[in-house]
Amino acid sequence: MVVAKAWILKKHFDGFPKTSDFDLKKIELPDLKDGGEQKLLLESVFLSVDPYMRPYSRRYMKEGDIMIGTQVARIVESKNPAFAVGSFVVCDKGWRTHFISDGKDLHLLPSNWPESLPKSLALGTVGMPGLTAYFGLLEVCKMKPGETVLVNAAAGAVGSVVGQLAKIGGCKVVGCAGSDDKVAYLKKIGFDEAFNYKTVKSLDEALSKASPDGYDCFFDNVGGEFASVAINQMKKYGRIAVCGAISQYNDSVPQKGPYVQIPMIFKELQMEGFIVSRWSNRREEGLQALLKWVVEGKVKCHEHVTEGFENMPMAFMGMLKGENLGKAVVKV
Repeated sequence: MVVAKAWILKKHFDGFPKTSDFDLKKIELPDLKDGGEQKLLLESVFLSVDPYMRPYSRRYMKEGDIMIGTQVARIVESKNPAFAVGSFVVCDKGWRTHFISDGKDLHLLPSNWPESLPKSLALGTVGMPGLTAYFGLLEVCKMKPGETVLVNAAAGAVGSVVGQLAKIGGCKVVGCAGSDDKVAYLKKIGFDEAFNYKTVKSLDEALSKASPDGYDCFFDNVGGEFASVAINQMKKYGRIAVCGAISQYNDSVPQKGPYVQIPMIFKELQMEGFIVSRWSNRREEGLQALLKWVVEGKVKCHEHVTEGFENMPMAFMGMLKGENLGKAVVKV
């Protein structure tokens, strides 16, 4: 018998999450049986912490549920010929060390995944965040060569890929982040312009200086004041992909305006919110494109790795504070 450890949402977050909002529990897993649906035993190897968990927990979870999230897991025991023992999968089984599955919700790592490439990248650049950047740029922003792309939270899991894919697509890229180290990283991976939004005297002036002609595409991970300022610097017929609103996730009282209608009307802008699961039928296309660029060195990856399953809440809260450079993952 295997005893799994799992992090439970003990109490819905009120403002910024606290360690007391979580509870670590042990769960006894039944043995696998021949002929039954529960044919696979898996152990988590890497777990993801992502900004979406903050708003999703309120919307989709009850107190007492296992925290939502994605992992790279190894098949430990198998009674399903489609999944060999020792193979690796990506799945959404939440914050737990072991679990049983019928295999329907598991995605095997691509068969051409190089042995030298960390499997944790399947939670980042060659996973959901990378796919978010890929489809957000291609299908929502509809970027074209020669255009100027703005991305905020640019040193994070999604933003860092957005900037690099925009460069591959022949665009000028402007990014902002919350520390000088992150800004240096953005320049290192090819951003044309980058600035620290916490230290500039005027966000409006910083955006104008980085691209005096304005912006064709804005990939927004932050919302709030940044988005309110940036929308006024869009070019006519500009496109805005609303991917996240991390500046608002921990607010107990909703922020108020400014409002978007005037600039949207006079600049004839398109603004569209999206969730990457819309393109789940094209998942393989996106993963193969991202994997190819990573292997070729055209897309560089940086991970912020926290060791130990017991540190899941700490890693989650650190990510929400912006402590991570690149993708935040937990190594079990």
